[in-house]
Amino acid sequence: MKSVEQTSLLQELISHKKVQKNLSVSQLVEKILDRDEGTLMSTGAIQATTGKYTGRSPDDKFIVRDETCENFIDWGSVNQAIDEKSFDNLYKKVINYLKEKDELFEFRGFAGADKKYRLPIQVINEYAWHNLFAKQLFISADDEELQSHDPGFTVVSAPTYKADPAVDGTNSETFILVSFKKRIILIGGTEYAGEIKKSIFSVMNYLLPQREVLSMHCSANVGQEGDVALFFGLSGTGKTTLSADPYRRLIGDDEHGWSPNGVFNVEGGCYAKCINLSQEKEPQIFDAIRFGSVLENVIFDKNSRIPDYDDTSLTENTRAAYPLENVDNIVTPSVAGHPNTIIFLTADASGTLPPISKLTKEQAMYHFLSGYTSKLAGTERGVTEPQATFSACFGSPFLPLAPSTYAKMLGEKIDQFNSNVFLVNTGWTGGSYGVGNRMKLSYTRAMVHAALEGELNTVETTKDDIFGFETPMHVPGVPDEVLVPKNTWEDKEAYDTEAKKLAMKFHNNFKKFTQASDEINQAGPLYRG
Repeated sequence: MKSVEQTSLLQELISHKKVQKNLSVSQLVEKILDRDEGTLMSTGAIQATTGKYTGRSPDDKFIVRDETCENFIDWGSVNQAIDEKSFDNLYKKVINYLKEKDELFEFRGFAGADKKYRLPIQVINEYAWHNLFAKQLFISADDEELQSHDPGFTVVSAPTYKADPAVDGTNSETFILVSFKKRIILIGGTEYAGEIKKSIFSVMNYLLPQREVLSMHCSANVGQEGDVALFFGLSGTGKTTLSADPYRRLIGDDEHGWSPNGVFNVEGGCYAKCINLSQEKEPQIFDAIRFGSVLENVIFDKNSRIPDYDDTSLTENTRAAYPLENVDNIVTPSVAGHPNTIIFLTADASGTLPPISKLTKEQAMYHFLSGYTSKLAGTERGVTEPQATFSACFGSPFLPLAPSTYAKMLGEKIDQFNSNVFLVNTGWTGGSYGVGNRMKLSYTRAMVHAALEGELNTVETTKDDIFGFETPMHVPGVPDEVLVPKNTWEDKEAYDTEAKKLAMKFHNNFKKFTQASDEINQAGPLYRG
């Protein structure tokens, strides 16, 4: 429950006569153009820029430490604590700041496609284009639902309000503050719209496990026979691209819950990376970007207004936000059964991990807890080239609870539903970053297709002597030499050196999981120095 003071402040703000409530897409587009917040593209999409912050600001995210959550949050560098007094003071400043604006924009809807587990949300924006973003990314409430809509969480977004770290207790002018007690998310000092989406996801990662639902940073789709697939991975590893499959219906591209009844999408839209996007390579995403969609930091031709997805002069983290209904073959509502196949995606910048490997249950648990990938350029402030990183459960920045909470739930579900698990490397081959090349999307699609169709369950495999993976010797549509990474390197000794370095990074990272069983510990790389 919100405190009386917080509720009155919110009510005072949203009752302001200039708050525009639940505007339609067309109305929001008009507002954006009238207010000169964005530009209309040839596709009908709105293009907007996010200023100096073109990615998330993880160092500026805090959780309010109070009696309701202090014994449950996994406090540390990811979940930084801020005290209630600091939150309340900054909250009042932001509310008073927003009250002076000529217009504000309110969206009411839901997070969670399964009505049994959905969270009613309210988003209050300083910018019309941020409100359009929220409308496209979350699940809208219909007229009947609006009559009884009682927000379980409220996002207050004031991108032009800058904090004073010395006074406000923040790390910089930017702040993303979550209060579970007051059920408020306060965002300021950044125009990057992704903070709105990810803050709600973090909240769901706190609330859903309390209801025996595994919250997951993954995309999901379903085949013609009803078989469900999950794709775990951090930003830029291919979740959106690989789940957008013309032969399978999309459940969602980024955030899901796995309940006792099956899988459901947390969102109502997609937030796709669109660097080097083309109709030929990714037709579903390309064609989904039309009227009402939002393009973030995408460069365009000033005369034709045609987006140039290859231009990264602002950032490599160019984005497109669009509603699920813009994709032709989707599941409506975004709910399906239990997963048959689980795929862990990694963009390995060392170029040493196999492009696809079938994991035992113990290996699956090890690599879920490890969450290895290379953080790609642009997804966070200051990241300009791939950096090796370990992000527990492939989503550590968004996990308020200890990783073991989510891992334990995943292991139980793999056992219960006998899901097959694969590790797929969408990163580099033929050498590390700067020497080798990124894995061809056509090869990755072929390998994923083979995994989903069960074609890899009986094929001949070879055991990787450094990482211990069983890797297939043959996959239709993929040259055999690509399947064994060492074969793609000219300098075999250099491969061994880099692979052993990566193996030791796995071992050193896993030391922090002191409660992991011996079986899971032994499921890591065979090479131990």
